[in-house]
Amino acid sequence: MTETKYIFVTGGVLSSLGKGITAASIGTLLKHKGLRVSVLKLDPYINVDPGTMSPLEHGEVFVTKDGAETDLDLGHYERFLDTNLTKNNNFTTGQIYKTVIENEREGKYLGKTIQVVPHIVDEIKERIIKAGENKDILIVELGGTIGDIEGLPFVESIRQMKHEYGLNRVMNLHVTLLPYIKTAGELKTKPTQHSVQELRRIGISPQMIILRSEYPIPSDIKRKIAISCDVNEDSVIAALDAPTIYEVPLNMHAQDVLKPICRQLELEDDEPKMQKWVELVDRIKTPTHNTTIAFVGKYLDLKESYKSLTEALIHAGANIDSKVTIKWVDSEKVEDEGAQKYLENVDGILVAGGFGSRGVEGKIASIKYARENKVPFLGICLGMQLAMIEFARNVIGIEDANSVEFDTGCKNPIVYLIDQFISHDGRVEIRTHKSPLGGTLRLGEYPCNIKEDTKLFESYGEKVIYERHRHRYEANPKYKEQLESGGMIVSGESDGLIEAVEIADHPWFLGVQFHPEFTSKLQNPNPSILSFVKAACAADEE
Repeated sequence: MTETKYIFVTGGVLSSLGKGITAASIGTLLKHKGLRVSVLKLDPYINVDPGTMSPLEHGEVFVTKDGAETDLDLGHYERFLDTNLTKNNNFTTGQIYKTVIENEREGKYLGKTIQVVPHIVDEIKERIIKAGENKDILIVELGGTIGDIEGLPFVESIRQMKHEYGLNRVMNLHVTLLPYIKTAGELKTKPTQHSVQELRRIGISPQMIILRSEYPIPSDIKRKIAISCDVNEDSVIAALDAPTIYEVPLNMHAQDVLKPICRQLELEDDEPKMQKWVELVDRIKTPTHNTTIAFVGKYLDLKESYKSLTEALIHAGANIDSKVTIKWVDSEKVEDEGAQKYLENVDGILVAGGFGSRGVEGKIASIKYARENKVPFLGICLGMQLAMIEFARNVIGIEDANSVEFDTGCKNPIVYLIDQFISHDGRVEIRTHKSPLGGTLRLGEYPCNIKEDTKLFESYGEKVIYERHRHRYEANPKYKEQLESGGMIVSGESDGLIEAVEIADHPWFLGVQFHPEFTSKLQNPNPSILSFVKAACAADEE
């Protein structure tokens, strides 16, 4: 059995320093050396998962192929490492305490007093070890900031694993802020020193420090941090702002970030093969073409809520040597001011998923504009459902067509709530309008049977595909015949459920129930999103 080695990534001073990108970047470099690499995210919050958390507060909820709702950092891991992760690659404090309490109720601790040490810590360690099975390297990112109360059990688990496995199998990497004080004209090292002191106070001495900075870091500053924080000078790495996050692994490689990692973990010090990655990054930075996509949504105050989708557009653009300029369009403004004002000069229109009725009529108006003006269109999840409603209202003539999500008593529910469905793990799920939001979604990877001679088949080139879902409501197959008689094509189905629709007399119009963005990677863009961007580029050239 593989003797897994662990790299633990912690953060100090403040949050949002890029621990996820750091973990993904190092993982990418190690994978391109031929190692089997996986990544685990530890989330100290008490929610069982982020599924019911507002995207405005937490950003996007990422969905794994086995139906786990996880932190958006798992999306970065998959996109960078070109891999598919599972529910084992993310867990929260809520999950840990839930399991330990259930074990205690079942008598598994033989009447012992349940404590943070050892019971909570042991459960954390067990899950870390499970996530690293059959891997050469497991990179573990701890969410939050060192010193947070809720993170202490996770830090204790990391400390214990260092003692149990030794420094040739466990490495601690700390990401901190190196602020520039304009009035003094200096980069200040004190926050980093204090952060490392806090980490050492609770029993961990980092072997590498990643410095987030907006300015180049002189060698004397690196030397000062190395001495004050007791790390080797070649283990102080600068993480400067980059034009694209996909350049971060290359910037780290240019500083020989793998040299101290290979030295401590006793790995072969051979070069990672990054040629294709370098080519794609060059295309992102200096593309030959440009196309403008209108992104119609309602969570525009926090772009992180659409992170996977915006990254998927970048992947598609890089692979066809085109910059994808996103024009953010607030669907509520479209409702008030009309679609033409916001959409008349774009090359493609994208209507993304979402929950609730706010801004829906603006999205429908945007879809109508795309259909009537022959603008390439992609509707995702709710975007597909609204495309069907728009077509039913304005082409078929069903004026009161709607979704029961917005009108529970509508007489023509183009989108409805099925009473039960088989979940990803084989359970029968019962759904009503009063069902709790958590646990009643169709989540994870499901098959989609594709009709030949359609845009969807042209995109994938396969009769059966597997894509990920995250939704409660379904397109109503009762209206399939009426829609198709009016010129809409149902191009994808799954066990009688509608998965994709197109319009016959439109150059490129596709709505999909699944979330194609969840499977898009830099080196392997999602086929439907890639085809959409190609169509938008072609429209721009006409």
